[in-house]
Formats: sequence, structure tokens, C-alpha cells
Amino acid sequence: MVRRFVDLSIYLENDVISDPPAFAPKIQYFNHENSFEQMAPFFPGLKQEDLPDGEVWAVETIQLSTHNGTHLDAPYHFHSTMDKALGDKKPAWTIDEVPLEWCFQPGVKLDFRHFADGYVVTAADVEAELKRIGHELKPLEIVVVNTRAGSRYGHNDFVAAGCGMGYEATMYLLERGVRLTGTDAWSWDAPFVYTAQKYAESQDAGLIWEGHKAGRDIGYCHLEKLHNLEALPASGFYISCFPHKIRGASAGWTRAVAIFDDALMAGA
Repeated sequence: MVRRFVDLSIYLENDVISDPPAFAPKIQYFNHENSFEQMAPFFPGLKQEDLPDGEVWAVETIQLSTHNGTHLDAPYHFHSTMDKALGDKKPAWTIDEVPLEWCFQPGVKLDFRHFADGYVVTAADVEAELKRIGHELKPLEIVVVNTRAGSRYGHNDFVAAGCGMGYEATMYLLERGVRLTGTDAWSWDAPFVYTAQKYAESQDAGLIWEGHKAGRDIGYCHLEKLHNLEALPASGFYISCFPHKIRGASAGWTRAVAIFDDALMAGA
């Protein structure tokens, strides 16, 4: 089988809705015609017309959060400590401390597109989906969830679209050795607009970010704003999602990719 790649990442770009407006990325483009003022100080006396075809260089300046674009959240994003349930409570790892072996493993896709926006996925839902696809989880497999949000990327309702993974659903995966998960939604948890309604009624703060907060008990990472999960089967592929190495950070951008290769899967 010829090795095949499926891009699972969204663009970093202006003017496409991928985050709430206050958190959106901002990219300024300098092209070969308008960047001369950047080069000129290095070469006193230089005129732009002296350069071949009068062209300088192309450079971009970018204002980003570590959570813009397709990114990998570190345990430190969720809480200051992790692994309490394992009897080894310790400071939560930042993105530069995440084991690289977590980031290149066989992938498993759970199809939750039928769940309504704001629905909180349970352990029973995960178990039922694994039974449907005939898969038994193995330690370190990367589990990604395909939600309705994947079809809403770039639309006004993207941030509020898709189901979310609850505490017990997340723990179901972690207790079976999974350490890296992912979603095509804006957040691993249910969209905030729905959680806010439940909190207003119950005043139960435990409902807020419950899937993320599972990292207090067992440290893990998750990918957010994946894309193109509809193109994946339930299993039979690897996922590569090495994060950018940002010292002490809560997340790192990644070019998440699914890899189909018989030789890779033979060793899985």
C-alpha cells in the first residue's frame, strides 16, 4: 500500500471564524513589493530597484494565542496538578514536557455527529460506539471524536456547535491507557453557551470544563479544532500531532495528520 496522508488541521487565517472574536488570530502580510523597509536597514544605500525585479521578501507577522488553530493542549492547561487518581499527584506538564511518544500512535475515530449541539457524551456512549466499530482500546492509542462542529467550521455557529466529552467519558478513555485525544469542535467540552445554561440552573461549578478537568486525575492531552475527520475510517491509521516546542506553555500548534501505511499498522 502506498503511504497516504490526510490533513486533519485547519488553517491559521484572518476572517474565518475559528474562535470567539476576541481570541481570533491576526496575520499581517508583507509581500515582495511592500517589505523594502524591513530589508533596507541591513544594507545602507540600497534602493529597491537595485534588487532583482525590484522584489524584496515575503514575511508575515502573526498575533496568536497558543490555542489558535489546530493545537495540542497540555495537562497544564487544565489544572496546575495531574495524576491524583493514580496516587502520584504532581505538577501538570507543560507542552514542552509532553512525551513525544504520545503524539505518534495508532488512531481511533468515534463518530458522534448524531449527537445534538451541547450534548455531554457519557462513558456509556463511548462504550457503545467502540462496540459498534468493533474496537478494543489499547494504551496510547489516539482517540478522536467526530462531532457536528466539523461541518460548521468557518460558519458563525462553529464555536457553539458539536457535542462535548464529559468527565466520565474522558475518564473511560484515560483509565484504559489513552493519553491523547482530539475533537473537531472548538473545545473538548460541550460549548460554553450550553454549559452556562446548566450552570445558571444548578449553580454546580463541577459542570464547567468537566472533560478538561479529568486531567487533574489522570494527565492527558487533547487536540482541538481538528478538521476533515469525516474522511477517516474508525481505525487503521496513525496520527502524527507533534506540538510546537514552547517553553512553559499550556498548548502548542500542530499540523495534525492521519497516515495510512500498512507497514506502520503492522507494528501497531
